[in-house]
Amino acid sequence: MPDTETPIAAAARFLRARGFEGPFVCALVTGTGLGTLVERLTNACAVPYSEIPGFPAPGVSGHGGRLHAGTLSGRRVLVFEGRAHSYEAGNAAAMRAPLGVARALGVRALLLTNAAGSLRAEVGPGRLVALADHINLSGLNPLIGEPSDARFVPMVGAYDTELRATLHRAARACGIPLGDGIYAWFCGPSFETPAEVRMAGFLGANLVGMSTVPETILARFFGLPVAAVSVVTNLAAGIGDGDPHHTETKAVAARAAADLARLAEGFVSLLPESAP
Repeated sequence: MPDTETPIAAAARFLRARGFEGPFVCALVTGTGLGTLVERLTNACAVPYSEIPGFPAPGVSGHGGRLHAGTLSGRRVLVFEGRAHSYEAGNAAAMRAPLGVARALGVRALLLTNAAGSLRAEVGPGRLVALADHINLSGLNPLIGEPSDARFVPMVGAYDTELRATLHRAARACGIPLGDGIYAWFCGPSFETPAEVRMAGFLGANLVGMSTVPETILARFFGLPVAAVSVVTNLAAGIGDGDPHHTETKAVAARAAADLARLAEGFVSLLPESAP
């Protein structure tokens, strides 16, 4: 590797040599228990994160830890099967290299997915919710330590309105109910207390979770427009009989994975095949 080559450039070069050649209309990041989307890819290739220079290795059950390139709904996409979370090593920028590589490989948009707890009893397990905004309650930011002025990332419209409208068009076409919500990021790994959930609700959130927000910040840093979908896997602590645990999260996410995969297929099918 040349001394002047950045880690992101090195990883992109490694992947191009293994068939990960762009452009890609979209990259998708799958959350806990949602990795079955990769089964719908055709003309696919895959490589474990552990083999890609500079990539993190996810340490959470339900996250496969492989990068896939293939065709979905007739369009070329990247799929990150699982993510690294900030709570695994105290690093909010854990997904910086993967998202930088996505940009370097010619990805034009990012669709994030996650498992989340709902603060609304009427929006229960199995429902899908498109994110309209988020609240960072973690006290962390993946751009801490970035030396350039690019660290001052504007966050108005962090979740692209056109991409969210495309998600709703796809949901209507698929007959899948899709709500809109505001996601509060707690760093985890312990679940939220009922008091913390009440606080999030007072601040305007209706979903809580442990991911997605740092990836959204990083994606905007790299100039990628973002859409995001939460799969409600449980009622948040203190909402009804909500008492979340990871086993429940994985089980419900697996049951909802088919709806999410259909939504993702419909979403990708509506994206333009070439850059505007």
